[in-house]
Order: sequence, then C-alpha cells, then structure tokens
Amino acid sequence: MVTRQLPKIPELLELMQFKAPDLNGRRRRLNSALTIDDLRTIAKRRTPKAAFDYTDGAAEGELSLARARHAFEDIEFHPDILRPAESVDMSTEILGGRSALPFGIAPTGFTRLMQTEGESAGASAAGAAGIPFTLSTLGTTSIEGVRAANPHGRNWFQLYVMRDREISYGLVKRAAEAGFDTLMFTVDTPVAGARLRDKRNGFSIPPALTVGTIVNAIPRPWWWIDFLTTPKLEFASLTTTGGTVGELLNAAMDPTISYDDLEIIRSMWPGKIVIKGVQNVEDSKRLIDLGVDGIVLSNHGGRQLDRAPVPFHLLPQVVREVGKDATIMVDTGIMNGADIVASVALGAKFTLIGRAYLYGLMAGGRQGVDRTIGILRSEIERTMQLLGVSSLEELEPRHVTQLQRLVPIAQPSARRSAGARAVAAAKD
Repeated sequence: MVTRQLPKIPELLELMQFKAPDLNGRRRRLNSALTIDDLRTIAKRRTPKAAFDYTDGAAEGELSLARARHAFEDIEFHPDILRPAESVDMSTEILGGRSALPFGIAPTGFTRLMQTEGESAGASAAGAAGIPFTLSTLGTTSIEGVRAANPHGRNWFQLYVMRDREISYGLVKRAAEAGFDTLMFTVDTPVAGARLRDKRNGFSIPPALTVGTIVNAIPRPWWWIDFLTTPKLEFASLTTTGGTVGELLNAAMDPTISYDDLEIIRSMWPGKIVIKGVQNVEDSKRLIDLGVDGIVLSNHGGRQLDRAPVPFHLLPQVVREVGKDATIMVDTGIMNGADIVASVALGAKFTLIGRAYLYGLMAGGRQGVDRTIGILRSEIERTMQLLGVSSLEELEPRHVTQLQRLVPIAQPSARRSAGARAVAAAKD
C-alpha cells in the first residue's frame, strides 16, 4: 500500500525551477530546431512561397529528390559493441587541405533571394566551422565578396560553361586571383530542368509583384523589408535578368558543352579541379583516367533530369570501379549527419549540403547556417560513437547495408553470377 504525506515546501521548491525566457526571437526559434527538418519548417514559415519553393523543389515530379532521400532513410547500420569512442575525430583531408567536418557547403544559385545575407552568411559560417564553402556561378554575391566574408577559410568556385565562353573564362581567372583553391566544373546542366513549382508560382528574377505574391508577403513583411532595403542582387555571370529561372538558365547555358571545354578550363585553372554531376560508372572511370582531382556523384539535387540515378546508390559501384584512393564526393538528399556517416563508410571522401544549408539560412541568416552545421556535427559525432568508431578512417562498408524500400540491393556481380548459374542450369 502506498504511504502518502503532505508535500514538503523545500521539495516543491526544488521542482519549481523556471527557465528565464529568451527575449531574442531569432535565437529562440533556432534553439528550438533539433533537426534539419525543423529548420525547414521554420524556413517555410518565414519565407515567401515562391522563394521557398525554388529552394525546396526539384524537377518535374520531384522523383529524383524523393528517391535520394529514401535512399538515406533506407540504410541499416551495424555497430561494433564494447569499442569505446569517447572522443571522435570528424576531420578529414580533402583536395589538398583540411576540413574539420566531412562535409562542405554546396553551390547554390540566387541565394540572397532566400535570405538577404545570402552567400556571405554561408561563407563566414563555413570559415568559422573550418569547412569549405562553394560559390555558384549563379551566386548573388561576387567572388571577391565571398573572399571578404571568408578571408582565411577554404573557398571553392562552381563553374558553368556559358554560351559566351569569355564570361566563363573571366570567372575562372577571377576565382584564381581571389585565392579559391578548387574549381567545381558542373556538367549536368546543358539546359535547365523543368522546375514546375517555379512555373506555377510565377517565380522570376527579380521577383515580380503580383496579387498572389503580395498576399503571400503579408505575414512575412520582414523578408520584403530586407529585400527592398539591401543592395540590389549581384550576379557573377548574368548581365541581364528578367524571367523565370529556367529561361535565364537556358539563355546562359550551352548544350554543346564537351570534353574539349574541360580540357580548356583545366589548362586555365591552377588549383584542384572537380567534376560535379557525374551519374554513371563509365563517366567516373573516364574522368579519373583523365586525371581530374575528384568527382561529385550528383543529380543536381533532383533539379535537372527527373528519375536520374540516386548518387548514394551509385556510390559503392563507383568506388569499386575507380578505386578507394580516388576522390569521390556525393551530394543530393542529405538531411542528417547519419547520411554523411553512411556515405563515408561506403567510400565517399567528402559530402556536400545544399538545401540543408539553405533551410538554416532562411530560418535565421548567418546564425541559422551555424545551427545547420551544429546539428549535422552533433549527429555525425553521435552516430560515430554509437557505431564504435573514433575517426572517419575507421568507417567501412561493413558498417552499412543499403536497402531499397527495406529490401537489400543486389550487387551487380551477384546478379551476373545468378544469371550465369541460370544459363548453366538450362544447358544441363
């Protein structure tokens, strides 16, 4: 039988510990975000629909993006027990330099449209965290502006080959002069993908004021105040604007881009060169044979060819074919530090985050990007500790099983062996 007594005042006082309210609204909402998806929810609430959908959306039916995220959800970890990992080293060497974490910030276009601090927030946060920042050809902060925001950190430049080649060549020269150490040559955008959310929203550069956009802006006045009271958007490559993103891309990009362009750009660039947008094993092998410094397995965040290969699914095949020593990076669909750990375990030297960074930016500017990096850092550390590994070098393929909607993916060699056995059985 339970013995009851009157509450004792000292014991009640111990329970009544009230936390002082945080009067800083930005800090309060960012501290409430425990995951990247939490940051996405805040970003959606604070950003006009057209700008948020440009970030959040993908091409056509958005199947590539959904499949990429499913691929990371459908993994099974295999931890080692009784292997203490009290302290974890999450640093890595990538492309001739150090990164404090196994991910960097991917190139994103029109970034100041999401939040006015734009690339400056991303570059300064990356510098503070000791990770690389990549500026897009279609960035809204100049090469020199990013250098000023991240003067001592690692800056990378993502290059599109434009119809007017001299524009591209000029950008390469400026990036080299500004001390950017890596060029990310992007090959998956000969034309723009069909980004249907943008068309349905009437999203244009610069934003057009319509009845719809005005109504959508009413609960988000801070975004419009920032947009209208800060300097005009600056583009590294576009001399004229006015139209949808797809129209601007199609006017600027050249569908005749080829290996000849790669050779020319390589001859101009003094630093490391990485090819971004690789989507099959054969191209991976050819590029590594040509001696490029690295490749990024990417389907452009699902924003170009819908139903394109899932980079995370492609990763083990490419590692087997081109060797563990090749610098293979991966992006698309990363929303959790565990996604990054799984990628490294399967052979990726590095990963890139795009939307995850932009969700933080939209949620809270520079502090929001810091929060994105902090969330991913803690998830990576916790996942590694629970796996029983103390460094990235200890991660191995045995730590991860890829599932395809909870069914293990058969390896290509296993499928061929099964087919050979069937043929032999038929002959018998």
